[in-house]
Amino acid sequence: MSVIQIIEELWSSFGVTLNIFLVTLLLSLPLGLLVALGRMAKNPLLRGFTGAYISIMRGTPLMLQLIVVYFGPYYLFGLSFGTSYRMTAIYIAFVINYAAYFAEIYRSGIQSMPKGQYEAAKLLGYSGRQTFAYIILPQVIKRILPSVTNEVITLVKDTAFAFTLSVMEMFTKAKALAAGQTSILPLFIAGAFYYIFNYAVAFAFEYAEKKLDYYQ
Repeated sequence: MSVIQIIEELWSSFGVTLNIFLVTLLLSLPLGLLVALGRMAKNPLLRGFTGAYISIMRGTPLMLQLIVVYFGPYYLFGLSFGTSYRMTAIYIAFVINYAAYFAEIYRSGIQSMPKGQYEAAKLLGYSGRQTFAYIILPQVIKRILPSVTNEVITLVKDTAFAFTLSVMEMFTKAKALAAGQTSILPLFIAGAFYYIFNYAVAFAFEYAEKKLDYYQ
């Protein structure tokens, strides 16, 4: 199999990798913010629940979480969704896993803001929600972008864990091609795909960070 053919084969599976990445990113970022707010809430039950959630998600392997989300409904409740549930289970596991990491990043950014800004906004007549939405959150986003970028780059590589549920994403396809041809070339080409993807992600987030220089 030529290099061009290998690239075509891997490209056909890249869509699965891209779907996992986009769905996880689009859902885990806002969910992470909600979890972070819950973690800082005055209600002790809410703080305890979100704290336990973050601890479990960060303290157990993503691969185990994928298995629990996929097989859990059957073994716990006797529910069977069939093989069509695989991609849904992957989306759920990735989203709840990364939301926990993003929550801690958000929390550190929010808690790093000087209290004087809240007091100044109150004197100017801003409500608590307005202060957070228009003054605090834009500055927090600017501060946490480097940490978020690191997590997003990790997400690109973690999409390979979809093989746990027998989903043929790009790296699983590369391993199959390498085994079939007894050649390591497909793995190197897959590595190039990941590198280019991560370079594009890093470039996009760096561009966004520069656009937010106003909030320094």
